[in-house]
Amino acid sequence: MQSTKIVNVEIEYCTQCHWLLRAAWMAQELLTTFASDITSLTLVPGTGGIFEVRLNGAPIFSRKEAGRFPESKELKQLIRDVIDPERSLGHSDK
Repeated sequence: MQSTKIVNVEIEYCTQCHWLLRAAWMAQELLTTFASDITSLTLVPGTGGIFEVRLNGAPIFSRKEAGRFPESKELKQLIRDVIDPERSLGHSDK
C-alpha cells in the first residue's frame, strides 16, 4: 500500500571526514526498506564531524549526541516508529 504521508529524510554528513560513502550506503538501505514511503531523501554535505539523520526536519539520530554512528537496523526502526508503527521490519526487528 502506497503511503500518502510526506516522508522527507535528510542525512547530513561531514565532507572533511569523508563520510559520503557511509551516508550513501545508509540512504540506499533506507530507500530499499521504505521504497514506497520515502518522498525524498537528501544527502547534505556538512563539516565539523557531523553525521545527523533528520525525518521531516526533526533530528532522529545524531552521531555527536550518541557518540557513535547509527546502525541501519536502528535507523529503520526509528523511521518506522514515526511513519508506520505497526509495520514489521522482518529481520530488522530482531
